[in-house]
Amino acid sequence: MTDRIVLQGVSARGNHGVLAFEKRDGQTFLVDVTMACDLERAGRTDDLAATVNYAEVAGDVVARITGPSFDLIERLAEVIADDVLRHDLVELVEVVVHKPEAPVGHPFTDVQVRVERANAAHVAIALGSNLGDRGETLAAAVRALRNLPGLTVTAVSEVVETDPVGGPDQPPYLNAVAVGRATSAPADLLAALHAIEAEHGRTREIRWGARTLDLDLIQFGTPGSSREVVSDDPALLLPHPRAHERAFVLVPWADADPRATLRVGAGDGGIRLVVDLLADLDRSGVRPGPRWEQQ
Repeated sequence: MTDRIVLQGVSARGNHGVLAFEKRDGQTFLVDVTMACDLERAGRTDDLAATVNYAEVAGDVVARITGPSFDLIERLAEVIADDVLRHDLVELVEVVVHKPEAPVGHPFTDVQVRVERANAAHVAIALGSNLGDRGETLAAAVRALRNLPGLTVTAVSEVVETDPVGGPDQPPYLNAVAVGRATSAPADLLAALHAIEAEHGRTREIRWGARTLDLDLIQFGTPGSSREVVSDDPALLLPHPRAHERAFVLVPWADADPRATLRVGAGDGGIRLVVDLLADLDRSGVRPGPRWEQQ
């Protein structure tokens, strides 16, 4: 891919840094973004929909700089890259974060962190447990997801505790959602999720029964994008057919990715924001859970 959109020197003040005065007083950060994408159709049609709106990218960069504080500019660069890769047209992004006022203690002109990330299908994975040490089980599952070849976990929600829905009487669940990018095929990713469940003693004798660990592939590919996979194969239902009516999925999903969308019907008219779907659901059975154990 030789076509590039280059956005240089996006500047704003933020409070990122390890030292107390950096978080208190803030400083100026500059960010460069280079996006590799196929711009032929945009060049031939003069259609904004065929390219990436760099004004939107700049707005996202400024929101990250001025947003919640990170200790490391490595983390700032990572989340900016994740934001850029929400644009399906972008195949590869390079993000450079400059910190010219860094407390280096010696004369210098600039400190910068440079990351390069490839795009892939954006996925959402729901996690649940209501047997054994639920918190440790979920934390171990997240660690396993982070180690899966072909999967990059970009964010994990906070834990929620939820009342069981359907099935026999059973203890309450701890639930969470992990989002990320997958280069593996959907069936291969689902098989890997089932293998992680099995490692934690998951059995499937009773439908909707209690389980040590449940990992559901909720969505594969951003709805409406070229990477979206829609399947009615009973062995690989995508998107998950009941996700849109489950507050115990949508609440943590909106926490992990406030801009997430879900397909709930045919065509572009069937694509809804997760936060909008939540507005129509009863969330009384979902409450804050314990803080994450080390994941």
